[in-house]
Amino acid sequence: MPDVMSSSRLVGVGVGPGDPELVTVKGVNALRAAEVVVVPVMDTGERGRAEATVLHYVGAEKVVRVVFALNERSDRGRREAAWDAAGARVAELLRAHGSVAFATIGDPNVYSTFTYLAQTIAELVPETVVETVPGITAMQDLAARSGAVLTEGTEPLTLVPVTAGAQALKDALNGPGTVVAYKFGRQAGAVVEALRESGRVDDAVWGSALGLDEESIRPAAELDGSPLPYLSTLIAPPRRDGGRGGKL
Repeated sequence: MPDVMSSSRLVGVGVGPGDPELVTVKGVNALRAAEVVVVPVMDTGERGRAEATVLHYVGAEKVVRVVFALNERSDRGRREAAWDAAGARVAELLRAHGSVAFATIGDPNVYSTFTYLAQTIAELVPETVVETVPGITAMQDLAARSGAVLTEGTEPLTLVPVTAGAQALKDALNGPGTVVAYKFGRQAGAVVEALRESGRVDDAVWGSALGLDEESIRPAAELDGSPLPYLSTLIAPPRRDGGRGGKL
């Protein structure tokens, strides 16, 4: 058993949106340096994107699957119980191994389950050093794959999760700069309506399963309101009529 006081380390590693080639060199090194790599899974047990990506770089014998209530929003008690159980399991791993990496899709500091895990570990194993390795986000990948420009000059960038409804997205679309929406698949109808009302639908693009075999990237104008995959991403740029450098 390691000396927890001196060696316990938890590293949140961003492994990107799904394409294994988009894991950074630092991320790969962190996964390989850890004694154990934790991957979050839903209670249904299917392999998630983080696990599939990790297995490109480390052996399955090093990977530990820990159940999280990843999509639970309505039952707070169930969600809290799942976080507590997951935190207790990772605390066990830290006490047994000392060096644990937690793989999360995207970036560990952007709407990531790692945030809640780190808070729990700080209470259960307070001597643990917590670090993060940044990862490429879905909005960066979608921008690259679609040709959408996220920002120019002095434009702001607004990132909105649509899990709690489309009102925040509507407010953002009526403001300046590019608006990015995450996790909007279940609210696709409301998102299309908001895009049309704000006059942004023609330049907007959406994507899902980026970098995977089932990847889909299409103009938002083609959306008909039908539900989309939960992890869908939308980029809605502002109108840019000033030519090159017009936003400087």
